[in-house]
Amino acid sequence: MHNARKVKPTGIELVDRLVAVNRVTKVNKGGRTFSFSAIVVVGDEKGTAGYGTGKSKEVSEAIAKAVEDAKKNLYRFPLVKSTIPHEEYGKFAGSRVFLRPASSGTGVIAGGAMRAVLESVGVHDVLAKSKGSSNPQNVVKATFDALGKMRDVKAVAKTRGISVDKVFNG
Repeated sequence: MHNARKVKPTGIELVDRLVAVNRVTKVNKGGRTFSFSAIVVVGDEKGTAGYGTGKSKEVSEAIAKAVEDAKKNLYRFPLVKSTIPHEEYGKFAGSRVFLRPASSGTGVIAGGAMRAVLESVGVHDVLAKSKGSSNPQNVVKATFDALGKMRDVKAVAKTRGISVDKVFNG
């Protein structure tokens, strides 16, 4: 996460979204032991979000652990009204994602895992495409990678050492 700032969850009302639950099997001498792995995205729908994973013998316990893990890894992302500031690519392992800003009223045009992340962040209008691996964990991490690369006007102006007006007017 290049430009994303890590934030502490003090006084933030977080909404959690379950992305995927996976049944994991361990083969023992006495047979198979089943456990569950869950990935959850939490966010305040105002630019802050995080993801976490949890594993347990019970589904509900795995989800609870994932939510706790997600609350420890919150990041703030720049938003422009109800969309993202600019186009961006993100990647993690075999997953590749592409995010493009959209005009107001377009909605979130994205698949499963990406949709959960974008809605948790608070993006209401975006065009998104997932390429490569569709593994939910990798897609979530790739989406966070793309969002982490986002820069708002103030960050661009600061990097270039110029005023916000000059960013647009050259």
